[in-house]
Amino acid sequence: MTQTRETILDALRGLTLPDGGDVVSRDMVRALRVDGGKVSFVLEAESPELAARMEPVRLACEGLVRKLPGVEQVSVALTAHGPAAKAMARPAGAEPPSLKIGGHPTPQAGPMRPTGVKRIIAIGSGKGGVGKSTVSSNLAVALARAGKRVGLLDADIYGPSQPRMMGVNKRPSSPDGKTIIPLHGHGVTLMSIGFMLPEDKAVVWRGPMLMGALQQMLTQVEWGELDVLLVDLPPGTGDVAMTLCQKSEVTGAIVVSTPQDVALLDARKALNMFDVLKTPILGLIENMGVYHCPNCGHEAHIFGEGGVKAEAARLGLPFLGSLPIDLDTRLAGDAGTPIAAGDSPMAQAYAALAKRFIDAGIV
Repeated sequence: MTQTRETILDALRGLTLPDGGDVVSRDMVRALRVDGGKVSFVLEAESPELAARMEPVRLACEGLVRKLPGVEQVSVALTAHGPAAKAMARPAGAEPPSLKIGGHPTPQAGPMRPTGVKRIIAIGSGKGGVGKSTVSSNLAVALARAGKRVGLLDADIYGPSQPRMMGVNKRPSSPDGKTIIPLHGHGVTLMSIGFMLPEDKAVVWRGPMLMGALQQMLTQVEWGELDVLLVDLPPGTGDVAMTLCQKSEVTGAIVVSTPQDVALLDARKALNMFDVLKTPILGLIENMGVYHCPNCGHEAHIFGEGGVKAEAARLGLPFLGSLPIDLDTRLAGDAGTPIAAGDSPMAQAYAALAKRFIDAGIV
């Protein structure tokens, strides 16, 4: 019998952890690969302290999978996602420190570069409504499933959507009122202004407040060791994008657009902004390129066809791929489980996009 990804996960669901749940339901399994009779995966604990106690769990997982029919070789590695938790010296019964986001940026000697983050990639668009945040969340999940350590910063401060799309709505904690402990979802380390505010509360801030919030979310968050931090920028060419590119060491930028002429007009402005700010353009992604009718299979190019690919060729920039317009993708985002977390054709499309990023050395 040949094992598959799903049969391996089903087997692991039967192994109960000492403190409840299993390694699958608690989102600990990473980089699961099945190559004939060879199986390998990573168990990722939430902290080094927890990882230090999980060697028996690793051995149990390894032994369980080894007993499955057709499995000849098993490799299970153990790692931790975040840094060791800092001690919280607080009198018993005392109120937790107040954590506030927003305010004018504070002077600093160097760039806003989070410790332990290898690459920062900005994901922008010239206008709203092209699916930039959807692409950001699903790309983050797809990269995490490919074995990368991924962070996602929702820098769309006026319209944060990642809390809903990633299914995370808790408030981040802080040991001292300054350090911010990020949240996690679907294998991705997360931070958003939306975690700090009610979903229907508007952010009524001027430019300096935006820049201060961005500085806090970059430098005060304990991001841990990350291969890449994806930054979901607000649409347009305003303060947040300018501050990120000027004040932090951004590896490069990805621009998302639909093939529609109006969207491409604004995408060109975003490309020009990154050029002016001397931020390398890593490539363009076409979203909503085609619609496949689920009933008859007919293809319709609702927003035009091939516009982004042609624009990339005209400018001599990498074209990273085209994604269709898809109802299930929208439903998954609204439900808080990105489509890339499953095994549907759209999940496979995002997995292919993530592989393209990895093969090209972008991540």
